[in-house]
Amino acid sequence: MLTRTEAEDFLYAEARLLDEGRFEDWLELFTEDGIYWLPIDRDAGPTDHLSIIYDDDLRRRERVYRLTRTSFPAQDPPSTTHHLISNVIVGDATETETTILSSQIIHEIRAGAADDRQLDLGDQRAFAAHGEHRLRLVDGAWKIARKRLVLLNRDTAIPNLTFLL
Repeated sequence: MLTRTEAEDFLYAEARLLDEGRFEDWLELFTEDGIYWLPIDRDAGPTDHLSIIYDDDLRRRERVYRLTRTSFPAQDPPSTTHHLISNVIVGDATETETTILSSQIIHEIRAGAADDRQLDLGDQRAFAAHGEHRLRLVDGAWKIARKRLVLLNRDTAIPNLTFLL
């Protein structure tokens, strides 16, 4: 079973990959059937209500491809992020599966001065979220079977979430 310290280390390592822009390494943290999910309704299942993001393996890989290999205005210049993680709790656990709960604040900024083309350019934004990672032991390593972030501001207008939270 995963200890709280090991759970924290896992979350910190994931955050570092995202903050350093190592998105392809981040993809490797997921199981083949893993899901990256930002629901709107915190109590609804993914098939019961719309989601901000609900990415399976293919959609995650498409998202990372766009971020790393294409140029599009929503990420030109690219976002820089800084993840803060606290209140980590190891929830339901077996020898091969565990749930980690956390509180997260993700700071994001796209450098530069605002112009007529890009709203919020140069403005730092903060996204507070309740995190839930369901991990599964695969070949001796913990992998993300589901990453669910419930944003505090999920029911308000959220501009430009083209970066990874």
